Amino acid sequence: MLAMNSDIPYFGEHTQITVMCTSCGWKHTDFIPSDGEKPGFSSIVVDSAEKTTARVVRSSSCTIRIPELDLEVSPGASSSGYVTNMIKRFEEAIRTVMRGNEDHETGQIAEQILERLGLAKTGGDAIRIDLLDPRGRSQIIHEDAESRELSEIEGEGLETGPEVPVFEMG
Repeated sequence: MLAMNSDIPYFGEHTQITVMCTSCGWKHTDFIPSDGEKPGFSSIVVDSAEKTTARVVRSSSCTIRIPELDLEVSPGASSSGYVTNMIKRFEEAIRTVMRGNEDHETGQIAEQILERLGLAKTGGDAIRIDLLDPRGRSQIIHEDAESRELSEIEGEGLETGPEVPVFEMG
């Protein structure tokens, strides 16, 4: 296990925990804020090329939604935390689905989603990216991002992702 403290700009001090298995290659990464855990909501409207540079700190307990495209990524048993550019990550995931699927209708839907993401990247269309994290470990890093506590209604039915084993560091 590797634990590393770091100060993520505009987000504060965090501990990044990575647990790895050297025999099978399994890996799990998560981010834990040092200021406690309150259910959190973070959102940004991507309507310009500049906003596509917004960084997303996503923990293993975070659900990501793009309502305009009816897209949602929920945490699963093998969810990991990461820091990324969300639009690029969605584009890569959709292209992966397209490569592994020969269904014509699914391909058309995927192409339409890629087109809308491309328009958002150039400011030709607006999409909203929402992070809903019942453990409060996720956030969008950008001056135009909205961050607040997640309401009880928003948090209903959200998965919390995997439980990460806790080890004493000595």
